[in-house]
Amino acid sequence: MSSQMAKQYSPAAVEKSWYEWWEKSGFFVADAKSSKPSFVIVLPPPNVTGALHIGHALTAAVEDTIIRWRRMSGYNTLWVPGMDHAGIATQVVVEKKIMRERKLTRHDIGRERFLSEVWDWKNRHGGTILQQLRRLGASLDWSRECFTMDEQRSRAVTEAFVRLYQEGLIYRDLRLVNWDCVLRTAISDIEVDHIEIKGRTPLKVPGYEKPVEFGVLTSFAYPLEGDLGEIVVATTRVETMLGDTAIAIHPDDPRYKHLHGKFAIHPFNGRKLPIVCDAILVDPKFGTGAVKITPAHDPNDFEVGKRHNLEFINIFTDDGKINTDGGPEFARMPRFNAREAVTEALQKKGLYRGAKDNEMRLGICSRTNDVVEPLIKPQWYVNCSSMARQGLDAVMDEENKKIEIIPKQYSADWKRWLENIRDWCVSRQLWWGHRVPAWYVTLEDDERKELGAYSDHWVVARNEDEAQVEASQIYNGKKFHLSQDPDVLDTWFSSGLFPLTVLGWPDDTEDLKAFYPTSVLETGHDILFFWVARMVMLGMKLGGDVPFRKVYLHPMIRDAHGRKMSKSLGNVIDPLEVINGISLEGLQKRLEEGNLDPKELTVAKEGQVKDFPNGISECGADALRFALISYTAQSDKINLDILRVVGYRQWCNKLWNAVRFAMSRLGDDYVPPTNVNPNDLPFSCQWILSVLNKAISKTITALESYEFSDAASTLYSWWQYQLCDVFIEAIKPFFSGSDPKFESERSFAQDTLWLCLDNGLRLLHPFMPYVTEELWQRLPSSKDRTTIESIMICKYPSIVEGWTNETVEYEMDLVDSAVKSLRSLANERRERRPAFVLCRNEALAEIIDSHQREIITLANLSTLTVIGENDATPIGCAVSVVNENLSVYLELRGTLSPEAELEKIRKKVDEIQKQHDKLSKVTSATGYKEKVPEHIQQENVAKLASLMQEILSLEEARQHIEAQANNNHD
Repeated sequence: MSSQMAKQYSPAAVEKSWYEWWEKSGFFVADAKSSKPSFVIVLPPPNVTGALHIGHALTAAVEDTIIRWRRMSGYNTLWVPGMDHAGIATQVVVEKKIMRERKLTRHDIGRERFLSEVWDWKNRHGGTILQQLRRLGASLDWSRECFTMDEQRSRAVTEAFVRLYQEGLIYRDLRLVNWDCVLRTAISDIEVDHIEIKGRTPLKVPGYEKPVEFGVLTSFAYPLEGDLGEIVVATTRVETMLGDTAIAIHPDDPRYKHLHGKFAIHPFNGRKLPIVCDAILVDPKFGTGAVKITPAHDPNDFEVGKRHNLEFINIFTDDGKINTDGGPEFARMPRFNAREAVTEALQKKGLYRGAKDNEMRLGICSRTNDVVEPLIKPQWYVNCSSMARQGLDAVMDEENKKIEIIPKQYSADWKRWLENIRDWCVSRQLWWGHRVPAWYVTLEDDERKELGAYSDHWVVARNEDEAQVEASQIYNGKKFHLSQDPDVLDTWFSSGLFPLTVLGWPDDTEDLKAFYPTSVLETGHDILFFWVARMVMLGMKLGGDVPFRKVYLHPMIRDAHGRKMSKSLGNVIDPLEVINGISLEGLQKRLEEGNLDPKELTVAKEGQVKDFPNGISECGADALRFALISYTAQSDKINLDILRVVGYRQWCNKLWNAVRFAMSRLGDDYVPPTNVNPNDLPFSCQWILSVLNKAISKTITALESYEFSDAASTLYSWWQYQLCDVFIEAIKPFFSGSDPKFESERSFAQDTLWLCLDNGLRLLHPFMPYVTEELWQRLPSSKDRTTIESIMICKYPSIVEGWTNETVEYEMDLVDSAVKSLRSLANERRERRPAFVLCRNEALAEIIDSHQREIITLANLSTLTVIGENDATPIGCAVSVVNENLSVYLELRGTLSPEAELEKIRKKVDEIQKQHDKLSKVTSATGYKEKVPEHIQQENVAKLASLMQEILSLEEARQHIEAQANNNHD
């Protein structure tokens, strides 16, 4: 750090080296043996494939603010960093890389070699985001950094699966899943985006050259044998009829009463299947519809009104092609090509009965943009019902509440989701991830040898040796072969265990004893169910307690126009580009290097030109963090305007200049006081310490209640409007020249200035770590601070008894009101002018008279005269009514424009009259006296009187100006 302060604040210069020093000094490291109370946050683990985006920046800004504040408040703070292996996202990245470089698929190179490629990619490119978090100033305990697929976490995931299985909470079942034909895996609900389609709509689908038509309901006929007519069915997915083997008819459908008894249906694929019509009932709400039944079933086995486990046939293969059961004519045809081919074939056979527009919701995979296919697959499931009840009670049971959700409106979502929870499909047909710790037992005498042929042949164990022992006990004396399930676990399963596993679970570690449960989880409200609820369920089940005591859900970030950020709109904001700055050309180059098609690229570039015509100015991490924190009050969405970030960067310069001013006034030999007696201080010094005390109180209260925006605005207001705009200006006369009469004031002003900057920087540090460290290090050290190396390990300010002075604050509010009114009269006039203050009561006159120096200094006046109601009003002045008891007059040089002054007064009267009329209407309303509390009624009476007095004062000012105008005219 250079000894000489630069004239201007430079984010790059200030932020370049502090972080490395903080980390090397061990300030971020938590001690499990500490006697301090612990405060723990686990960073939501970003994807190993990820780069820093604005959502990560918001998370880091909020969490680092909390952690730095708690660290300074005497807690043993632990903020745990980690990365998520991101099963699907990472596999997709590496698959694309192999295809791009070698034109090979993962199936071409095999599982073992593919996984080796993924690990290699992870070791070379993964974790970029954690380095970027350092740039934001995130004070994470890097000594505890972990990865969801490192050895410790992998062992924990296996242990969790085995324990849940042994308790009967994990089972295997054949059910419908969301299937992605590009990835060839089941995907979770969170990875499915639903789009509303109003009618016939062509959409681009991966793997198809032409757009595919959706939102169409196609009708076709099944002819019945024996000239019994036909059954017409309608579907939005006509290609699926290739898998139909029968028709289920509601037994009460009057159109088909004549069909009772055995008969044969001729499906399009030529199969025949005798069924009893009124014996196969899927569900009355479905009415007539197709159901897939294998010929192996005896129709007489079915009972009316009961559900039956029927053997469903998937018409599609895993990659979305028609399987061989669909008829040789269509076998291996891509499903949406088959849609057209089947429609054409139905028309040729005379079975097509028309098509019409149909509203529908279409599921799209958020990762591949593929249309999600509902397929029947055997998968592993977690039974969530009992765990969900516990998780629900943890939040909703007022008498035994274990978790508080902030903002509280999300408790309703929590209740809705957990009351209607479905069992969780945890297996994925991927290669990258935690392999399911289950082995299939193929017995020597099994008829069918394929993996999974018999649903009861599975054993779950921690490793193959355990599986061997387990299978030997079950199949005593029989010869068998073990094959591990090729599937991996849903990424949410390992991240659901994260608060436990980062602290060493399942081992009984010192960290687990000291830091579990953690204190707060901070994340976006969009994953309340998919991640937060699963952590709570697994934490309570396996850890014996909730994983955190509070959940703070931050809003989602949109652009300045309220639009969702998307590459195709060109409105994605990269936090590093805000921190470092970037030209418009640089922004456009980033778009060109992406994978947008030419039309999207044009739209995106136009969007950038409109939003960032001059690029983005260098703002620095502090300004970005403060802007993001200040936005958190915006309900569930943040409309981020970069100009606001630029404004906070300019504000950093204001802080810089305040400290530069202080350094020039304190001098090299200044020694800060150990304490001050407020009663000895000049008025302005008493006032700034009083409002500082209030700022400390409000900031701490806001932080404790997770009202981060309120805390930020409190600090901004104190620094900007009280310290810089008023106090620093008010004390300047003490330092002009070396007038001995100001000697004691000068000394008191120095001490107060130092106290303000020391406390103010410590208050601000959690929000803006870099600039506050830089400026605090430049302040002269007090005796009790000489051993403290960094602001981040200083004590957070607390209220100082004796600093608060309501009388002084009231008087300064009057002074400030008078000053603001005088400044408004001065407008752009730079020269000092005489002014007058008309006080309509004696007490007020005494206050104004005793603070003439402050008013003269702050309003930049040459003289100030206090006058009463009986004194002659000044001539040649502009006038402003401060309130019902106070008016100010500023002498004007040159011609006074009576018309302009009278117009100002007229507007002011109109404004106050509207307030008066509105309040009068309220107080005259029916039931007002019965419904409104007495103290409010009294306040309203006083307010009405005050407004009326202001109108009278303005009327007086109007008469004064008219009299002056008439005198001039005479």
